[in-house]
Amino acid sequence: MMKPILILTCAFLSHVLMAAEKPNVVLFLVDDMGWMDSGVYGSQYYETPNIDRFAKRGMRFTRAYANPLCSPSRGSIMSGQHPPRHGILTASGHQPPQPPGHNFMPEKAAPNRPMISPESKNYLDPAEYTLAEALHDAGYRTAHIGKWHLGLTEPYRPEHQGFDVAFHCAPDPGPPGNYFSPYGVVPEGRPTAKNKVGTITDGSVGEYIVDRQAIEAVKFIQESAGKPFFLNLWCYGVHGPWGHKPEYTAEFAKKTDPRGFQGNPIMASMFRSVDECFGRILDELDARGLTDNTIIIFYSDNGGNIHSNVPNTAKTEKAETAKKDALAEWRKWAGDRGPTDNSPLRDGKSSLYEGGTRVPMIWSWPGHIEPGTVNGTIVGHIDIYPTVLDLIGQAKSEQQKMDGVSIAPVLTGKGDIARDAFFNFFPYRPNEGGVTVCQGDYKLIRWFGPGVPRELYNLKEDIGESKNLAEQMPEKVKDLDVLIDGFLKDTGALIPQPNPAYKAPANARIGIDPMRGLVPKGCKASLTKGMLKIEGEGRRPFLGNASVKVKGPATIKLRVRCAPGGEGHVHWRTSDQETYTEEGQITAFVIPAGSDWADVTLELPIQGSLAGMRLYLPADKAPVEIESITVFAQAQDRPVQSWSFANVP
Repeated sequence: MMKPILILTCAFLSHVLMAAEKPNVVLFLVDDMGWMDSGVYGSQYYETPNIDRFAKRGMRFTRAYANPLCSPSRGSIMSGQHPPRHGILTASGHQPPQPPGHNFMPEKAAPNRPMISPESKNYLDPAEYTLAEALHDAGYRTAHIGKWHLGLTEPYRPEHQGFDVAFHCAPDPGPPGNYFSPYGVVPEGRPTAKNKVGTITDGSVGEYIVDRQAIEAVKFIQESAGKPFFLNLWCYGVHGPWGHKPEYTAEFAKKTDPRGFQGNPIMASMFRSVDECFGRILDELDARGLTDNTIIIFYSDNGGNIHSNVPNTAKTEKAETAKKDALAEWRKWAGDRGPTDNSPLRDGKSSLYEGGTRVPMIWSWPGHIEPGTVNGTIVGHIDIYPTVLDLIGQAKSEQQKMDGVSIAPVLTGKGDIARDAFFNFFPYRPNEGGVTVCQGDYKLIRWFGPGVPRELYNLKEDIGESKNLAEQMPEKVKDLDVLIDGFLKDTGALIPQPNPAYKAPANARIGIDPMRGLVPKGCKASLTKGMLKIEGEGRRPFLGNASVKVKGPATIKLRVRCAPGGEGHVHWRTSDQETYTEEGQITAFVIPAGSDWADVTLELPIQGSLAGMRLYLPADKAPVEIESITVFAQAQDRPVQSWSFANVP
């Protein structure tokens, strides 16, 4: 009887030794971290010494992508699938899950909506064989620490998606209640409802949640001694409600950005805390001699937030009042600044432009990934799952359909990846959503709104996406459009459809709203074929706008015509002004007479940040026709807002 026992024991010991040789895996995901939000990626305002030193021992990618919003990216990390395949299309993971058999493509929409948009799944389907489940079944001890946002109710939480240890809150678009313990209390002192902090427990009074994440991570590493582990830390920073350590913030309030772009001390403070959290994990791995046998991935879930807390962006007066104290704190430190600035990239979080989708990504595994390397391969959220399995020598499960590819050949210097193009999908506003494809240096954006033109950019020559090449390169547009068609079909994407019940309001909105914040005063504005027609009804007709936010100086380019010609001017105000002042804030221009379109360029010597502008036109004498208006930030030489009426039917 002794022999079979000895054989079983040896087999068991062999299994243990093999398991011990498997590399540990750490995924550190930052919430809302933009491509330019660390020193190693080019920020000269934020201080991120731990992220920077980590980059020196790993491979830093310059063209890593995520979805424009968090939940879709997180679903892709866990499943290896594009959002239209796993069904999570927006940041809805804190909403109640839909019932079985739910139709995610509504049959109708409200009359004020030009399109019928697909509905996002509010959960990661338990049928998905997640990255955590794959590693757990491969002998790993697994932990999820931080924001989840992939399911509100118990069956969809990380404990049921492959994680042995779970430290998270629910619902969780951001941290639990606030950034400081006790975590079940919002900043105004009002307790949250029961069960709204998930498995998170309070620490000492005033404990900072990002610091607590580091504590829990270190604890998990220590308790995993002798067994390979997967640490999935999804950091609460730097998402709203922007809890920050005032002592850090005060330091950054004294600092300026030599580049002239970033300068929000609250965000700088929060990034320091995120960096310290990451540093504590690196230090623990070093202290325990685990670094050489640990794959570490540093990543962000979407581009940097540039919109929140900017004046005039509050959804309603009621919402503004409810957030009065938080906004007062923001104004105290950040003034009218948005959370961050993604320059030279265009736009930010929730946008399909590069500022919303291009993010930092760094991989490290000593002895396998050459330290201090920089790589321009196009990679993204869907690639993490297959790459981790490839690096640890674990075969992919046949039950899990994956869109991602292993980037292990690139990481280890053994070759390139087998992928022709990379896609992104976001079926919601602006432009009623869209889809993008990146192939080589080129990126095509197809908007779903009717009449919205394609946008084609050469990202190597125009990283700020300021020069639309679609009209100049129709064959390239055609080729990339074919790839998009294939992507939509393969993933079963639900695409916005025209709403037959849509009732266009006065002054003719078509599909999307081409006016988008342009308000006619003293004139009638009508959309006719290929243009916006302005007809005067008062003495000083103008188009007003209070939605364009740009740090001056700025440039406005008009494509316009008026049969008799005439003089006009732009009048602006800055964010520190409540009214329009006449002195020094008016730029005049002349529209030449004739029936041909004229290109007019206006240089606005704005000092500070633009908060509102009025475009006065000579429409009191004759109609003025406008084909397009574009506002550029001169410092970045990129458009921050544009209106095109050329495709109005």
